[in-house]
Amino acid sequence: MRVAVVEDDDGVASAIVDSLGMHQIETARMSRGIDLLGRHREFDVVLLDLGLPDLDGLEVLRSLRKVSTVPVIVLTARDDERTVVRGLRSGADDYLVKPARIAELLARIESVHRRASRVAGTEGPAVRRFGDVEVSLELRTVHVAGEPVSLTPIEFSLLAHLVETPGAAVSRTQLMDRVWGNAFVGTSRTLDVHMAGLRSKLRRREFIETIRGFGFRWTG
Repeated sequence: MRVAVVEDDDGVASAIVDSLGMHQIETARMSRGIDLLGRHREFDVVLLDLGLPDLDGLEVLRSLRKVSTVPVIVLTARDDERTVVRGLRSGADDYLVKPARIAELLARIESVHRRASRVAGTEGPAVRRFGDVEVSLELRTVHVAGEPVSLTPIEFSLLAHLVETPGAAVSRTQLMDRVWGNAFVGTSRTLDVHMAGLRSKLRRREFIETIRGFGFRWTG
């Protein structure tokens, strides 16, 4: 696994690079967002700070998501709820506030990497149709009323799991295990933010039923 560490603070970056290196994870450190955008194909996971000297990290994330599905973990000092939500909705797979404990950081890196590897191997019918909603699990595309809908990697993974078993109740724990790889790594708030984004983009909120105290069901 090769991890990009996009961090302009030399002390923080060195600590992360050294810690990951001790666990046999290859890293490449860069301090500018523009460097990541030019080299994103080289990496399996990205650790992205939001306070970069050339571009705001959220801007970097949005630009990256136009061309790549590489897993991104935002690692930043910004801990206000609005920024967390914006980061997740902009396409981050996970969000950690500095200072992060190395054991937790490693677990989250491994989790998003497993999820990305599992999604890459997804098999199933070429297209699943529910009314005017069309989902291709193979191509990872979604169309509503014939128009393409752009989903983040996490949003698509949630949708894919729901439409694989339409009508079946899926627990929050099952979704978090499937998408993040470990229910104890993901958080309920993270799941809710991504689910809200998915519902908004599909414009068919009634297709995803909330089962209070349990989880969700695809009813399309």
